[in-house]
Amino acid sequence: MTIRAVVWDIDDTLWDYTGSDRAGALRHLAAEGLLDRFADPEAALLRWRSVMEEHYARFEAGELTFEQQRRERARAFLGQPLTDAEADAWFDRYLAHRDGHHVPFPDVLPALDALTPGYRHGLLSNSGLRGQEAKLSALGIRERFEVLVCSDELGHAKPAPEAFWAACAALGLPPEAVAYVGDRPDIDAAGATAAGLHGIWLDRTGQRDAAGGPPPPHRITTLAALPTLLTELGRRRL
Repeated sequence: MTIRAVVWDIDDTLWDYTGSDRAGALRHLAAEGLLDRFADPEAALLRWRSVMEEHYARFEAGELTFEQQRRERARAFLGQPLTDAEADAWFDRYLAHRDGHHVPFPDVLPALDALTPGYRHGLLSNSGLRGQEAKLSALGIRERFEVLVCSDELGHAKPAPEAFWAACAALGLPPEAVAYVGDRPDIDAAGATAAGLHGIWLDRTGQRDAAGGPPPPHRITTLAALPTLLTELGRRRL
């Protein structure tokens, strides 16, 4: 069976989440008067990232809802027993600093143009549906994708095969007819491959040697290489 659709990750695949998070966190902490608690901005960012990774992992494991992990991040970072309303307001102020400027990576629109109409397109994200809808609209690319599937609605998060299967089901296609592109070699590429899709690792930062573990079978460093790879994969299936 030939590849008929591409399902995409969003953060750090279609737009620079990491860079936006870093800049937004620094602006937010400065505006809140919190940077002085740390030896330097890098120490503040290290704490920010540590808190995020701890509670986002709890969300991915199903221990917290998407909104709850945000609230727990605010409480943990501040070390205060905030009410839900207080935690939401604090986190919303961070989002205002982070999301003020949305631009896709430069290779995104050319890749989508090159792959259309030959392939259908969908999205699968370990995130919240409402926030990703707003983000994609701000990026100006939401209409390029038929479906958007998010883990907060599914009850399953990547790399669980159920997450990938749900994206395939939303497109009405079997896994072997779908390629998945994401920036994580383990959660995205390896997870998709294990679920029966064609997992593709978008290694934008050239971290192949630092990733650890066996590399995914398919790796690209720019989306400009994706059309050729999909053609090659299609030929192998004939």
